Amino acid sequence: MKTIDKSKPVLVTGATGYVAGWLIKKLLEDGLTVHAAVRNPDNQAKLKHLNEIASNSTGSIKYFKSDLLKEGSYKEAMTGCELVYHTASPFTSNFKDPQKELIDPALNGTANVLNSVNEVESVKRVVVTSSCAAIYSDAVDCANGPNGMLTEEMWNTTASLDYQPYSYSKTLAEKKAWEMEKAQSRWDLVTINPSFVMGPMLNPTETTSESFSVLKQVGDGTMKMGVPLMGVGVVDVRDVADAHYQAGFNPKASGRYITSGHNSNFLEMATSLEPKFGDKFPIPKRALPKWLLMIVGPFVNKTFTREFIRKNLNVEWKADNSKVKNELGISFLPLQKTMEDGFQVLVDNGVLKAK
Repeated sequence: MKTIDKSKPVLVTGATGYVAGWLIKKLLEDGLTVHAAVRNPDNQAKLKHLNEIASNSTGSIKYFKSDLLKEGSYKEAMTGCELVYHTASPFTSNFKDPQKELIDPALNGTANVLNSVNEVESVKRVVVTSSCAAIYSDAVDCANGPNGMLTEEMWNTTASLDYQPYSYSKTLAEKKAWEMEKAQSRWDLVTINPSFVMGPMLNPTETTSESFSVLKQVGDGTMKMGVPLMGVGVVDVRDVADAHYQAGFNPKASGRYITSGHNSNFLEMATSLEPKFGDKFPIPKRALPKWLLMIVGPFVNKTFTREFIRKNLNVEWKADNSKVKNELGISFLPLQKTMEDGFQVLVDNGVLKAK
């Protein structure tokens, strides 16, 4: 049971990220001082949205230069903080070297942050942004859980450097965090394990997130022939930020929290946009047949190996989200609102243009 003093600063790593933006917004609106760890504090374009939020809030923000792969680079930002949010970690399916681009930043970055936590006496609690990817690799894994659902007790055992390396990176990083937590007794660890995060971006120039690329492809005609009927969990970015906030300040928060609002699939996600945007944009209305994906999938996207398609296409995705609802009081936004609000940001910023 850790009680956090709100008069002390709170550290957020990866502060320019998708989830971090909404978390920082909550912290600033609650009047807190945020220590924002970023790669380049001089890049005003990347910090513009955070500065705007800060100027309209009672809280304040201070930037610190940091690097996931540089030891001790978070120590200055962490000084005086009782609460640390470690949200910085790469999320991309577009990589050349999985070890260098996914595993090293996730694993070594987590170890670096927690090594500094061990040195900075003021820290009482660390909240790490993990992922449902640390719980499962493929939709078929859901069937192995109690009542055919993923739970917080499960770990990903099938990902590797060669298969689902992103999931592998999240698994290694979270396991490292728990190992380091158990080796001491001053600070406690809580992990937030979101499913596929969707919804509006606070920083419209941030075009590298997977959610951005899915929304763009759904709206720009790339997927007009159809979408893969892949089972996936979906959660609104605002709900993920809320879960982080509660995990930091609720004294009873402990362990892992599956943070997923909807057991869904890519077709349901796409068709939820039809009522509002269907007359102006080529929103896909049907699922691509499995045989077609088996043939062209591996050529279109290197993630779409035949093994991946077999284990995820036409397979229902299910997770038990009762813990985060009961213990942290999270209620989830409707899927349609999440999809519409995210899509609208791309329209407003000219990324998607009506036909």
